[in-house]
Amino acid sequence: MHVVATAGHVDHGKSTLVKALTGIDPDRFNEEKERGLTIDLGFGVTQLPSGTSLSLIDVPGHVRFIKNMLAGVGSVKACVFVVAATEGWKPQSEEHLRILELLGFENGLVVLTKVGLCDDDLVELAQIEVEDHIAGTFLEGAPVIRVDALSGIGIDVLQSELDALAEKLSASEDRDRPRLWIDRVFSAKGAGTVVTGTLTDGSLKVDDELQLLPQKRQVRIRALQNHYEECPDLPAGSRCAVNLSGVNHDEIVRGDVLVRDNQWHESSIFDASLHVLNQLGHSVSRKGAYVLYVGSGEHSARMRVLGSEELLPGSSGSVRFYVSTGLPLLPGDRFILRESGRSETIGGGEVLDVDPQLSAADAVPDRSVDRLIRERGWVEDKELERLTGKKVSPDIGKWIVDPEVLQETLKRIRYEVESAGPVGLDLSLLDERDRAAVELLDDLQPASGRLISPEFSHQLSDHPFVKQLIEFPFTPPDPKEVDRAELRELVRRGEVIEHDGIFFAPVAVEKASELVAELLKSNPEGFTVSTFRESAGNTRKHALPLLGHLDETGVTRRRGDVRIAGPRLPSI
Repeated sequence: MHVVATAGHVDHGKSTLVKALTGIDPDRFNEEKERGLTIDLGFGVTQLPSGTSLSLIDVPGHVRFIKNMLAGVGSVKACVFVVAATEGWKPQSEEHLRILELLGFENGLVVLTKVGLCDDDLVELAQIEVEDHIAGTFLEGAPVIRVDALSGIGIDVLQSELDALAEKLSASEDRDRPRLWIDRVFSAKGAGTVVTGTLTDGSLKVDDELQLLPQKRQVRIRALQNHYEECPDLPAGSRCAVNLSGVNHDEIVRGDVLVRDNQWHESSIFDASLHVLNQLGHSVSRKGAYVLYVGSGEHSARMRVLGSEELLPGSSGSVRFYVSTGLPLLPGDRFILRESGRSETIGGGEVLDVDPQLSAADAVPDRSVDRLIRERGWVEDKELERLTGKKVSPDIGKWIVDPEVLQETLKRIRYEVESAGPVGLDLSLLDERDRAAVELLDDLQPASGRLISPEFSHQLSDHPFVKQLIEFPFTPPDPKEVDRAELRELVRRGEVIEHDGIFFAPVAVEKASELVAELLKSNPEGFTVSTFRESAGNTRKHALPLLGHLDETGVTRRRGDVRIAGPRLPSI
């Protein structure tokens, strides 16, 4: 299924042409029928000779309804450009063509309508005029089909050319991130709320849970239709009618959008390129009552020109937009900018950065993913996909990191580890990013929650205090002169054993275990503290903590005033 939109001046026969192709009158309202004037969007579908189905969006041609025209073409990339042979090129022909150019249209064809009301010379002149106006645009070289929709002249040729156009249209990209800009909403009897739009960026299926923006309402798809046919699912690029539960139709307006939750960044400030129309009679600056058209929506916006004060007619530059509603945008999305005070189209362009980090004075935006990473330094892979639509493999954990920032981070962590000395750096003091970066420091292996420089890895084992404890196992010195951080690290690493504020070397525990085993061999009913103290040659100050440690580790068990054998008593 491909979708194309009509374009052209008012009363040049767009709606009549759509009806001739589809059998459907796109003018849905009585006022449109009474006035013979398209006011709002109309829709139809036709099956081409090849069997391909083609959706047609009919847009108003009158300047007063330009916002409705913009709502219809915002999600489409091909057109049927209509010019009446009886009138030739008109003001809205020109404006519609410029709008399609600005929106990045690449394919289309031209239909010269009402040829049955003209002689051959007038038709020939009209075609020459049209070809002059489309020269240098995406329509240059496109087929110009002469048609009279009421009599059927040229309809068969048009259908064949539409088939050829459909072959040129590539399938819409499916990023698995559906986005449906709503261009129509109504309540259907027995069904409830129904919205329509052209689906981009992903597919939809019945029972999908979606988020309605900007309301942030959770909704569910009850049913899907494509041109009145029920479908269990619809691919990217389809015209969709979506029956929703969870919201009333009067809570939705054109320009709202359906997306999956947590897949899109909602931009209220974004940077973009802007091309100013050459036909504009004045420069463009931050001063103006600007209206931004993106997707199917219309949004009041403030604008600042980046890098200069103004843009001249026919020039291009970068701008920053400020809108009151967060919009689910991606780099590459196209938009049209109009000025409501003058009621004129200013120009258009594409979104470059949906979440700018630099100030407007410093920003130099483009669509580069590398620039975005560089400006942020660190960005999560899922966040990067929300910001760019691109999937990039993480460098560390869940992070993509700018190479310079990563090297600076590793250098800083290494310095902090070296500065921490023998006790090492407590990893709990590092933030999530730094802890992820530690994985790249192969020569620094975390141990028990700390990171120690290789030059200090054996220093604690040779600590003077440890040597003193080994020299005097049962009468250890007090650690008055020992740095408290080093002492804690010695205990943490098992180089020193602490009990009740007294510190022993592990060898003291081993010797004490052997000593109590000898005592119990000769005193199987148990031994007292005094007996142990006399055998160890120390005082109660050291004997009690040492025996307390043996009790805790199962070497001995206390029974009243004596110690007996524990389950871990060594054999002699």
